[in-house]
Amino acid sequence: MPERFAPAKVNLFLHVGPVGADGYHPLASLVTFADVGDVVRMRLADRMGFQIEGPFASELSADADNLVTRAWRLALDRLGTLEGAFHLTLDKQLPIASGVGGGSSDAAATLMMMASAFAPEWLRGGEDDTLLELAAQLGADVPMCLYPAPRLALGRGDDLDYPQPFPDLDAVLVNPLKPSPTGAVYRAYDAAGAPGDALPPQWPDAFETVHDVACFLATCRNDLEAPAISLQPAIADVLGALNARPETLFARMSGSGATCFALCANHQDRRDVAFSLSAAHPDWWVKDCRLAGFNP
Repeated sequence: MPERFAPAKVNLFLHVGPVGADGYHPLASLVTFADVGDVVRMRLADRMGFQIEGPFASELSADADNLVTRAWRLALDRLGTLEGAFHLTLDKQLPIASGVGGGSSDAAATLMMMASAFAPEWLRGGEDDTLLELAAQLGADVPMCLYPAPRLALGRGDDLDYPQPFPDLDAVLVNPLKPSPTGAVYRAYDAAGAPGDALPPQWPDAFETVHDVACFLATCRNDLEAPAISLQPAIADVLGALNARPETLFARMSGSGATCFALCANHQDRRDVAFSLSAAHPDWWVKDCRLAGFNP
């Protein structure tokens, strides 16, 4: 049974400008991907179908609004009639609406699986931009999730560039399993006067170690962190718990929350942080992971 991994997307920084005339907030964000995430599986079937399983399955519906449903239907519309049918299963391991791009990553994985199974020419790139075109119709974050690798996202988030090289990062992801709706966070940001800007930071000459990355990130921001905390104080509890650990080099909220991340110096430190927080807060979602670096 073919399957595709849909990794968590983490915003290492997120600079957000005031809303523009087009209704969108310009942004500048350094995005990378974790080695934890959801999985999309496909099998041949007598009729089309889609189901969701996993620890967060009960919080999602497989209806027409689900991004996986929208992705496979969009691909089918482009493909036309298929010989036979298939059944998709989403193994939902990431919390819902948690600031790590789970839905966008799931949609991208579905498009890639559809292309592999039924339209391999879409994967060859070149002049065939079908995958990017379909992904863009599903949301600004979906194109970057097609080929998950570190990117500097600008504009609406779909203007992608390569960042300064940096090493792989040992990290811990923590979500208090409290809601942090993106729309509400942006409205709170606007109500506060949208004090940030969408300018990328000044890059250093090189990142040799995770300590260099942590020092650099301390000069950047997540402009949505304060409004998210004003709506969901549990985010501040997570950041406080992460920063209280001596192994934490740097901690910040990802996206519009409520997931936060901590960078650690090595694999053992990240395991120690995850073990400690899991024991102290059994009602939180805690995962130690590796965040992909950029090594061209």
